[in-house]
Amino acid sequence: MYIYKILRAPEWAELESATESAGAPIDVADGYIHFSTAIQAAETAAKHFAGVDGLKLLAFDPAAFGADLKWEISRGDALFPHLYRSLTLDGLVWTRDLPLQDGTHVFPEGME
Repeated sequence: MYIYKILRAPEWAELESATESAGAPIDVADGYIHFSTAIQAAETAAKHFAGVDGLKLLAFDPAAFGADLKWEISRGDALFPHLYRSLTLDGLVWTRDLPLQDGTHVFPEGME
C-alpha cells in the first residue's frame, strides 16, 4: 500500500530541485505533511484542489517514514497519514500528472 501527496507544480518543482520541502501551505499551517490513502485521494483533490490544473500526484512507501508518520483521525473520522517532518524524496515510488477533465481530477488506474 502506498500513501499519496498532491502538489501544485511549483511545490513539486521545489521538492524535486531541493529534495526537501515544508510542503503545501496547508502543511506549513498545520505543522505536518498531509497524505491520503488511495481511497481518500480523490476527495482530497476535490476539497483542496478544486479546479486546479497542473497537479502532480506522488506515491510514497509509508515504511520509509518510520515513526515520523502518524495515522490520525481527520475528515469523516477516517484515519489519515500525517508526516511530522519535512517532505523529502525518500520513499518516493512514482509521480504522475493529475489532469483536470471536465472539472474533475483524473487519477491513474491501479492506485493501491
